[in-house]
Amino acid sequence: MRSYEVLRGSDYAVLSRRVREAGLLERRLRYYGWKSAITGAAWIGGWAAFVLVGDSWWQLPVAVWLAAVFAQLAFLGHDAGHRQIFRTRRANHLFGLIAGNLAIGVSIGWWTSNHNRHHAHPNTEGADPDVMGVLAHSHDRAGTARGLRRWVFRYQAWLFFPMLLLEAGSLHFASARAVARWPISHRRWEGALLAAHAVGYLAVVFAVLPPGKALVFIAVQQMLFGFYMGCTFAPNHKGMEVLTADEATDFLRRQVLTSRNVRGSRLINTAMGGLNYQIEHHLFPSMPRPNLRHAQPLVVEFCRERGVSYSETGLLDSYAQALRHLHAVGDPIRRPAAAEPLPVVDERPRDTSEVVEVH
Repeated sequence: MRSYEVLRGSDYAVLSRRVREAGLLERRLRYYGWKSAITGAAWIGGWAAFVLVGDSWWQLPVAVWLAAVFAQLAFLGHDAGHRQIFRTRRANHLFGLIAGNLAIGVSIGWWTSNHNRHHAHPNTEGADPDVMGVLAHSHDRAGTARGLRRWVFRYQAWLFFPMLLLEAGSLHFASARAVARWPISHRRWEGALLAAHAVGYLAVVFAVLPPGKALVFIAVQQMLFGFYMGCTFAPNHKGMEVLTADEATDFLRRQVLTSRNVRGSRLINTAMGGLNYQIEHHLFPSMPRPNLRHAQPLVVEFCRERGVSYSETGLLDSYAQALRHLHAVGDPIRRPAAAEPLPVVDERPRDTSEVVEVH
């Protein structure tokens, strides 16, 4: 177990006070108002275009458009799940039901429960559901796998992007299973809105297109939706430090050292739904999305003061780092006698000179 010479929570309390005094935890209703209006109009416009185009292979560009719009709605649902939009739990949950369950067929109740566990224990094996799925993030987990899972772990770097095409199906299945089995709040509303989405989606598609084209449209739209979502998640934690449940890490270091930022621009910020500011988001999950970029200089400066490494890179390099890590994890299975060391963040403690400068 690593040792960290910091009083638990003390560093984070200082940073939190600075962020709060800067007004960065205040709600941004105007931002979410116009963002929701534009995204909702894009959703309605996409389905209107689908009906107008009719029985034609020109529906494939519509499928691409709706895949992107579904992802943008998912980002809004994500923000509502973290209570970034409204002050009350009820208002955020209602927004999430509309943006998630009804509009794209993903349960806000399931997602919130699952995602909160990830935030509490990022990159922690045995506690973070995001590192206990179909991919292995450590040699220990890869080495214990058997059968098909072992084969997947062996070639996971090559399989990663193709598997993202199945992500939407996984989200829908997990949502339906949770509503049926989990003790989530407002289960009847969750189930009714998920059913309304599924019935409405299939009814419109098969009413406009013959069966063959309808199936192709659904496959393209859903696979690209899942691929888009997976590509926004991939840079956030893969290739960063993987913890075990017994490691005594203070909150600030647990969040910062397991997360990676993607260097921002207006396009990147929009395309990734603000999740490119992953470090700031993990430190302050309820911070409204547009405030994350303003919080970044404060966090970078604070990490420099405390000698905590802050990881930020470009988008393509973030994918390269993630894939190298996945490849290295699977290497002992491919070549048991020649395991590569994992390309993760270096051992702590850190020197402040290693902290990334943000300009």
